[in-house]
Amino acid sequence: MPIKVPDGLPAQETLTNENIFLMTDQRAMHQDIRPLRIAILNLMPTKINTETQLLRLIGNTPIQVEIEFLHPKTHISKNTPEEHLIKYYRTFDEVKDQKFDGLIITGAPIEQMDFEEVNYWDELKKIMEWSTHNVHSTFHICWGAQAGLYYHYGIKKYPLSEKLFGVFEHRIRKPNTMLLRGFDDCFYAPHSRHTEVRSEDIEKKNELTILSDSSLAGVYIIKTNGGRQIFVTGHSEYDPYTLNYEYIRDAANDTKVPQNYFPDDDPNKRPIVKWRGHANLLYSNWLNYYVYQKTPFDLNQIK
Repeated sequence: MPIKVPDGLPAQETLTNENIFLMTDQRAMHQDIRPLRIAILNLMPTKINTETQLLRLIGNTPIQVEIEFLHPKTHISKNTPEEHLIKYYRTFDEVKDQKFDGLIITGAPIEQMDFEEVNYWDELKKIMEWSTHNVHSTFHICWGAQAGLYYHYGIKKYPLSEKLFGVFEHRIRKPNTMLLRGFDDCFYAPHSRHTEVRSEDIEKKNELTILSDSSLAGVYIIKTNGGRQIFVTGHSEYDPYTLNYEYIRDAANDTKVPQNYFPDDDPNKRPIVKWRGHANLLYSNWLNYYVYQKTPFDLNQIK
């Protein structure tokens, strides 16, 4: 089933060429169905790239989805044109009286800052608190996962001795979980971060369960009892060249070649994508089992 997107969204042409089923506002008016309402709080600096990455995964499901892009009112984006934000995005103040089937909170390249130092931290706290009563299930990514674990459960993040950067093998820690349905015993996912959350802190919280981890990348997927909150510490949504772009961007800082990404660790060779199947399963399972199957038909019943 299609994703309903605003007419003219830059991701539209890219995803249409990839045979991702999109539907414009005009066509959606003739559909006699209640689509899932998913809000995406996009905190990434390259917002247009992140839009495409997430819509690619959300659109690979049999569920009709209506997307609402959000950005922090208290932060000025340096890498996304203001006219793009005005045309396609809304602020929290504009949607705070609404309810959504799902919410995605993206990562942000600010994990070396204390949470309280982030200029939109107070606004993000309001959004995360609002999500507990106005969203059926919230999917947190990378720094967004660390922020959610810290705000809701007091779980700290810790600095790593060096940046965790590359594509890492993961294992399933809790079999027979619907979020991991169809996963291989071992699977891959990209990571790009300077900090981590630790399993011993998470295991002290009865409300949280670690579903997957990695011997090199640490804790990967955590969920709450019932799945109202999902926390993913990596970037399964990344496209084939995202880590390469980050490597080139940070080359002046002596950034190491991303691990297990380029063949023979040679940046001149085309990266091998090892995580696409896992990424599609992760998002389709979340949308199906934790949003579509559980959300009330009347969104006003979300509490």
